[in-house]
Amino acid sequence: MTVTKNQWRERILAERRALDTTVRAAEAAALADAARTLAASGTVCAYVPVGTEPGSTDLLVTLRDAGLRVLLPIARDPGPLQWAVFESLEALVPAAFGLREPATPHLPPEAVSDASVVLVPALAVDRGGVRLGRGAGFYDRTLGLADAGARLVAVVRDRELVDVLPEDPHDVRMGWALTPLGGLQPLGRPPGPGE
Repeated sequence: MTVTKNQWRERILAERRALDTTVRAAEAAALADAARTLAASGTVCAYVPVGTEPGSTDLLVTLRDAGLRVLLPIARDPGPLQWAVFESLEALVPAAFGLREPATPHLPPEAVSDASVVLVPALAVDRGGVRLGRGAGFYDRTLGLADAGARLVAVVRDRELVDVLPEDPHDVRMGWALTPLGGLQPLGRPPGPGE
């Protein structure tokens, strides 16, 4: 029996809710540490983790303190994401969908093309690069605007890097996964026999 996207979402969200807070904090620290290797300079698109999403705002601070220009998404339904520059945690304001974002000014969706790395929230990603999001489609409508050479990186827990996920024609594949224990890992090939 094929597992649907909604079944995957339900399972992963339940696992995330059950995760011990000390494990979550350790994983967030590992992700922030791994972020140091993502880009030497330039612009990185990131996001503010909410709820039980992997990571923490420490990752944003790490990127900013490394001298990178950090853009955060502005979700306005419907359509691709807009962006805003991350200055400080204190400058983030409550936003739609339970998110936090910089107040203003907002940049157009095309600002994603400035980024050499785009960190993408995900519930799971498979070894072929198929990403499972929450189903709203914001990132699938946005990532086509990214530079062709940009690293598209799904941020997940180690258990959320899986062999195969269901895929729809509009899904944009990731080239990389960032996990707490595995760090930055290339994607793009399905698992072989015995893997």
